[in-house]
Amino acid sequence: MLLCNNMIAFQTFKLDNGLTVIINEDHTTQLCAVNVLYKVGARDESIEKTGFAHLFEHLMFGGSANISDFDTELQLAGGTNNAYTSNDLTNYYDILPVSNIETALWLESDRMLKLDFSEKSLSVQRNVVCEEFKEHYINRPYGDVWHKLRKLVYDKHPYQWPTIGLELKHVQDATLTDVENFFYKYYRPNNAILSISGGISTQRALELARKWFGDIPAGNNFDRNLPIEPAQTNSKFLAVKKDVPVNVIYKAWKMPGRVESKYYATNLLSDVLGLGESSRLQHALKKETKLFTDVGAYITGSIDTGMFIITGKLAEDITYEQAEKGLQQEIDKIQQAIISDTELLRVKNTVEMDIAGNNVGVMNKAEILAAAEMLSDANLVNTEIERFLEVPSADIHTIAQQMLTADKCSTLYYGKDI
Repeated sequence: MLLCNNMIAFQTFKLDNGLTVIINEDHTTQLCAVNVLYKVGARDESIEKTGFAHLFEHLMFGGSANISDFDTELQLAGGTNNAYTSNDLTNYYDILPVSNIETALWLESDRMLKLDFSEKSLSVQRNVVCEEFKEHYINRPYGDVWHKLRKLVYDKHPYQWPTIGLELKHVQDATLTDVENFFYKYYRPNNAILSISGGISTQRALELARKWFGDIPAGNNFDRNLPIEPAQTNSKFLAVKKDVPVNVIYKAWKMPGRVESKYYATNLLSDVLGLGESSRLQHALKKETKLFTDVGAYITGSIDTGMFIITGKLAEDITYEQAEKGLQQEIDKIQQAIISDTELLRVKNTVEMDIAGNNVGVMNKAEILAAAEMLSDANLVNTEIERFLEVPSADIHTIAQQMLTADKCSTLYYGKDI
């Protein structure tokens, strides 16, 4: 198919083992991106064994069935790579010259086939993750905020812990049997998406995908019976006294999931309130009243029930009561009057530019095509702008009235003046 401007042309295929393959030809470059998305994240963990998805992000670089050093082989082929884990997915990507694309496909297919499951490899990566947990979440100021906030907001859903895990002990106690079982359930072709973008023909890319991935055994099918997060009907509150430089406040509401139609209006609502210097919260509470040194609103964009968050750093000598009053005044305003066409156009233009910017470059295209395919259909990358642009101001007003209520809010005070 031929698409113009910001549209991404691609074709989607399914191998016999269930692996989804997406190919985008981009002959303006001699680079190629190979992206492998596994549909597994922290939400797939049990509350007794958390942090496994993130642990596997590290284990996947610790050696596979036929390759002892992933990074060295890729670097010798002129490539670079990286990976990340979220509550919903785990993503790996490689960028290298098109002429060396088979090196990336070889490396990615070998670790999909079988990791080097050894006590030595597990011990090394487990120690790396444990040190990361200590450095970023235990010993760093504000490091445990997301542990506190997620646990406060979610009652049943696995979103109640961050990707690093609920407790350090869970990773420390991970056994070889634990990680093997996790791997052979989730890191299988039928639970993965391979996307390729670059100066290679679709026919050749598909041929190579079949060559390197086609004979990997499919995994067993499984149902995600994730707990359904109940609607919140009473306000929640937690105060955490910590010796940190600045007092902060978080106010969170549960919001529609990433694939729900109301997601788009909710996303725009967060932009109206807190995106950039011209947003309502920044203008009123940072510039005018000077209650905060920084304040904003954003969403988590989770596949299941997400979080709509308003957060701010309190200015010196400002109390939490004063900060709360200022925030509530801005919430009242957006609930009482529909936003203007000018304000709505501003945030829609910003969203449109952001999406258009993400549609450029082989790495971005390979990554967003895979993510869109996981959500619903890879063509979401070409239709999402319209979904945002079609949202009327009345829908944003309705979301503000229905969602931003006190009984649905979870509030976290985190600071030294508790």
